[in-house]
Amino acid sequence: MSEKRQKEKAKSNKQRGFKLSFLDLKRRKNSSGFTMIELIISSAIMLVVIVGALALYSRSNQISVDQEQYAELQHDVRSAMYLITRDLRMAGAGLPPEFDMYAFEGFNNEEMGTEVRPDHLKIMGNIDEPLSLKILSYQGGHGGGAADVAVYDGSFELFPYKDTFYENKMVLILPNTTSACREGVIRMITHVTRSEGGTNEKINTSPGPSSGINPPGGLTADTTCDPDDFDNGLIMFVNIKEFWLDTSGHVALKGHDLTPGQNGYIGESGVLYVTDNGVHLPLAQNIENLQFEYNGDLDDDGQLDGFEPWSTAWTIDQITRIRQIRVIIIGRTPNRFTSVSGKVPANIYNYRRPNISDSPASATDDYHRRFVLETTANVRNLNLNLYNTGQR
Repeated sequence: MSEKRQKEKAKSNKQRGFKLSFLDLKRRKNSSGFTMIELIISSAIMLVVIVGALALYSRSNQISVDQEQYAELQHDVRSAMYLITRDLRMAGAGLPPEFDMYAFEGFNNEEMGTEVRPDHLKIMGNIDEPLSLKILSYQGGHGGGAADVAVYDGSFELFPYKDTFYENKMVLILPNTTSACREGVIRMITHVTRSEGGTNEKINTSPGPSSGINPPGGLTADTTCDPDDFDNGLIMFVNIKEFWLDTSGHVALKGHDLTPGQNGYIGESGVLYVTDNGVHLPLAQNIENLQFEYNGDLDDDGQLDGFEPWSTAWTIDQITRIRQIRVIIIGRTPNRFTSVSGKVPANIYNYRRPNISDSPASATDDYHRRFVLETTANVRNLNLNLYNTGQR
């Protein structure tokens, strides 16, 4: 090979080696990773994305928790309203019109030891189990003692109850409607007796009413009526129900001290109760206020006068002309709404207790959400023969 040829070959190999070294260096440089600036920028972007996602999740979770407790509150309030109005429609059921004064009795803005002063309502009637028996004769009972009530032969056979069913049931004993006496007697049945063939049927009662029974209209265990006034009167099962709100967790219900754990009393604030014949049954929790208003033809002009709170100045005659009861319940979420921020606009009562009836509103916001429900119950048609027994 000539010298010139060898020089050209060596030059070519040198150029080829340089190109390979440059490509290898470039390849090594590309595989060496990100620069510090690239890492900082990418980390910042990733942090922004993560923080945004967490903020969105946190906000969504707050709204979800708030709406869940609000939905539960609405359910409690609606359930309580249904149960109360159902019973209010039955107030006075089974009572002859002459004894309308015992159908219900209201108490306006009771002192419960708290800022909120809820209303309280008692009703009475043959509400749960139908019974209406005509009295043959009435013996005993004066001074709160035991009484024997004889009924007409075959009376027990009108109802599908066994003799043991009558035991410990509360009854209302009323004089006949033609007598001048307008007093009733509340008693508890000890037992019933009857002869074979449905004769000599009699109801025996214990002395005085059970503890905690507090009827509307001033009924007591005793009566000044003559025993003859009860001949052809009525005896019926009776439910005395009281609707009231415990706002403090330590109350005395019209003189009856309540002990948590006894007779159904829980001893927690915000619980709405119905007390049925002395047993306290919780209807709903997280209730802030309970108000009742009454509508009737109190001035006897043939027209309803409009709703107003219960008045102690009403006469018995005016009370018997009440035909509608409005019920207003305010529920309050147990926890404040965490999804609410900033200052609540003025005159927005979602986050403070509103004014209802004659119960004043709160002056401050506490960020607990309220749910207000209002309805009207048309009460009792006392002239109807409710149980189809052929008696009033």
